[in-house]
Amino acid sequence: MIKDPLVQELLYEIINEEEEGSINIVECLIEGKVTDEEIAEDTELRLNIVRRVLYKLYDAGLASYKRSKDPETQWYTYTWKFESERVQEMIMNKHDKIVSDLKSILDYEENNMFFACKTNDCRCTFDEASENGFICPKCDGEMEFMDNGPIIEQLKEEISLYENVPGIDFGTKNS
Repeated sequence: MIKDPLVQELLYEIINEEEEGSINIVECLIEGKVTDEEIAEDTELRLNIVRRVLYKLYDAGLASYKRSKDPETQWYTYTWKFESERVQEMIMNKHDKIVSDLKSILDYEENNMFFACKTNDCRCTFDEASENGFICPKCDGEMEFMDNGPIIEQLKEEISLYENVPGIDFGTKNS
C-alpha cells in the first residue's frame, strides 16, 4: 500500500514531509509498531517528530489511538493504529473534488464567450467586455474575441485522465 504513488501523494500532503523519514513512521504503524516510543526507536527519529506526524495522521483521520495509564508510573501510553481503510476513501474524495472542480471550470468555459486584450493577459466574458465597450479595464487597449476551444479541450483531457486513474472506480458519480 505504501508503495502506491497515490497513497504516497496523500501521505505527503498530510505529513508535509517535515523531516526526512517521516513516511517511515507510517510504515512502522502498518508493520505493527504501536507506541510512539517504539516508532521513534525503530526510525531513529526524535520522539517529538514522531508524535507530530502521528497527530497529523490522527487529525486527517488516518490514525487512531487508545490511551492507557501505567499503574506503576501513572504515565499514559498511547497505542496507535493506522486506519488503512480510510486511505482509499480519502483518495477517491480528493479525486472526486478535482474532477468536480474541473467540470465546473469546463461548464464555465463552454457557456461563455471570451474577449482578451491584445497587449496584456486580461480576459473577460462577453458581458464584462461589453460593459467596458470592449476596452481593456487594465490598459485601455482594444479587446477582441478569444477562441477558448483549446482550453475546453485541455479541460476535457484532464477530466478524462482523472476519471481513468487505475485503481480508482468513479462509477457514474462524476458523469
